[in-house]
Amino acid sequence: MAKIELIHVGKTYKDETVISGLNLTIKDGSFTVLVGPSGCGKSTTLRMIAGLEKQSEGQIWIGDKCVNETQPGLRDVAMVFQNYALYPTMTVRENIEFGLKNRKVPKQEREMLIREICEIVGLTPHLNKKPQHLSGGQRQRVALARAMVKKPRVFILDEPLSNLDAKLRNQMRTELIQLHKRLGTTFVYVTHDQVEAMSMGDEIVVMNKGVIQQVDSPMKLYNDPDNLFTAQFIGTPAMNIFHYNDVKGLKAATAAKIGYVGFRAEHGLVSAKDRTESFAIEGEIITRESLGAEHIYQIKSAAGIFFAKTFLAPMETEDRIKVTVPYERLYYFDLDGNRIRDLELPQKAPRNKELVAVGGV
Repeated sequence: MAKIELIHVGKTYKDETVISGLNLTIKDGSFTVLVGPSGCGKSTTLRMIAGLEKQSEGQIWIGDKCVNETQPGLRDVAMVFQNYALYPTMTVRENIEFGLKNRKVPKQEREMLIREICEIVGLTPHLNKKPQHLSGGQRQRVALARAMVKKPRVFILDEPLSNLDAKLRNQMRTELIQLHKRLGTTFVYVTHDQVEAMSMGDEIVVMNKGVIQQVDSPMKLYNDPDNLFTAQFIGTPAMNIFHYNDVKGLKAATAAKIGYVGFRAEHGLVSAKDRTESFAIEGEIITRESLGAEHIYQIKSAAGIFFAKTFLAPMETEDRIKVTVPYERLYYFDLDGNRIRDLELPQKAPRNKELVAVGGV
């Protein structure tokens, strides 16, 4: 196992700066997920850790060693790619064994390692098959097994499940979580899928345009975002956000610096009795999405489109809907999108009055 530290790391391609002044500590033995939209710099960060890209500035430490000048093969890192890169003419056994042969590992030790790893990932019945005769999930396991036999201190996984169908992705997510617990090795995982990140990582690094937006546990990111980007990137559906100027009646001592107000879809109370301590908004139902136990409504209001989520029986006949949100469930952001946590807000609203969106009830 090994801790990974990136200190003032930057990456520039010609005149384009992809990553600038990145500081990040990945804990020893953690399952850390780098997540963000395409082009945010997460895969570049991963490749710099692995040594496949040379950083333009800064230091990268793996364990107690600075690896700036260390070749990829000497960093004690194993990488699994989106493209499994299996040798089509080799059997499963030969694919897994290939790297061990190059490292001059004795045959008896190779056999023991292959047998041990294949038992862990469930490949023992398929050792003599070639990749074209394997399913997508089995090929993914071969790629994992090939990395595992090296017994590295760090596993790096770059969107390894993106080529699989939804059902198999769910299955492989569970298997990777169990594998991490069994090995106890540091996992660094890259994905653009925030659902994947939330379900797998014990720590998540949210990135955008080469800048870290927030590093936290999944639920801390969801419940306590530092900024608008994290609030809207993490969560399905995304957090509802309104411009402060589109909301009337919200009295705060520091109101001058509020730029945006938001709430999570599930915090909106649908068809609730009138509340005197709530933000209220009304609109026309555009779409209804029933997902078994929960129902999601997309609603068009005068302040903008927003979502409401409920576990109540679906509303199939209503065209308009009123949603109320308790004060304590509202999130506030300044004009730059940074979270405001020190607002002085009224504890109780005037009787029989609600905070309402412009054009609302």
